[in-house]
Amino acid sequence: MDKGARIYVAGHNGMVGSAIVRHLQDKGSDKLILCSREELNLLDQRGVKRFFNDEKPDYVFIAAARVGGIHANNSYRAQFIYENLQIQNNIIHYAHEFHVKKLLFLGSSCIYPQNALQPIKEEYLLTGELEKTNEPYAIAKISGIKMCESYYSQYGCQFFSLMPTNTYGPNDNYDLETSHALPALLRKIHEAKVSGAKEVAVWGSGKPTREFIYVDDIADACAFIMDLDFGDLYEQGLTHLNVGTSSEISIEDLVSLLSEIIGYKGSINYDKSMPDGTLRKVMDVSKINQLGWKHKINLEEGLAMTYALFANNRVNKSITENSTL
Repeated sequence: MDKGARIYVAGHNGMVGSAIVRHLQDKGSDKLILCSREELNLLDQRGVKRFFNDEKPDYVFIAAARVGGIHANNSYRAQFIYENLQIQNNIIHYAHEFHVKKLLFLGSSCIYPQNALQPIKEEYLLTGELEKTNEPYAIAKISGIKMCESYYSQYGCQFFSLMPTNTYGPNDNYDLETSHALPALLRKIHEAKVSGAKEVAVWGSGKPTREFIYVDDIADACAFIMDLDFGDLYEQGLTHLNVGTSSEISIEDLVSLLSEIIGYKGSINYDKSMPDGTLRKVMDVSKINQLGWKHKINLEEGLAMTYALFANNRVNKSITENSTL
């Protein structure tokens, strides 16, 4: 991507989208196309068509999606499949219609079978049953991969897909009803410290292992992949690439690390009556590593930066609220 290219980042206010914007701005991109939800409803087919006709972007990053943790995925199944399909279908189709040079679609590691062999390779896609709780979301993301692949196959479009592992960092969602595990744990431990609570309750045994990647590393991977020839990747038999660290940590060790970073001295009560979910989930990222990309930020460093920003935002929010009383 040259610095003067017109680049549209769909979902620029979200965690991943805002990280992509920061990365592009740091690299000197000065023609970013950014639209809020109020300015452009991505569910509106006519509105999206009009946007592409008016703005004519050269490159597109699709980081817009309806996302959430297990509770949200399981409670709003219709919204998760409808909205995600609609968003990606509108953007991908009109990117083709208006001759976008390249498009990168961002998915999720939940596309893989629930009982996939570990670490999870790209070729395990569609080899088994999905996790039931987030199946609608996963099916939408799989459809996005296949849509990019199909538009390359039929029209020669340079559209490709990246599948990040569990992502965390600035602009994450800390709503306990809709957030993912890591931000929810960070908030619960922070609030326990502030309130002086002697105990924090955590679902499950703490034994399952998960992989986490700092969002700025995801943005770096997106920019790296966007500069490759997607045709070469497809010719190698790739329809998408995993992005992660290949390092895993147990939930128990993650809670201990968060407690240390936050400065919480209380005890942790693991509610073993609650389900653990998949016992191990880690991505095989050897393919993107072989192409020349590797993550830069380790988990302890990333969590420290994330918590510092979270705590600072909480202080600023408290000051603002008190000043309006």
